[in-house]
Amino acid sequence: MDISSKDLPDLQMDTTFTSPQGNAAAQRALDYYLKPAVSEPQVDERFFDVNRHVSGEEALVHASDLLRCAAATACKAAENLQGASRDLAFSVVHMVDMARAMVDHSIDGDEI
Repeated sequence: MDISSKDLPDLQMDTTFTSPQGNAAAQRALDYYLKPAVSEPQVDERFFDVNRHVSGEEALVHASDLLRCAAATACKAAENLQGASRDLAFSVVHMVDMARAMVDHSIDGDEI
């Protein structure tokens, strides 16, 4: 099958872009592909960050403690609620307990 140039659609190309100057996205793309060692990776600023020296096991233990506290808080809040709101609060307790069980499972290194 022979395709001639008359069968192809007439494509209009924008040739006005001459320099990445002033275009941060273009400059980042060029830096990434052409000189990756020169560009410093952007670090997302976080309100809370984890100490880089914390081991994976220590992080999981701390996460388990946080989940225990979250479950206790939701349980206490549910005591003062009624109806659907109470059911929702206790469903949060249940989901947090399930997440904590998975974290604890990871800490113990149990095989599934």
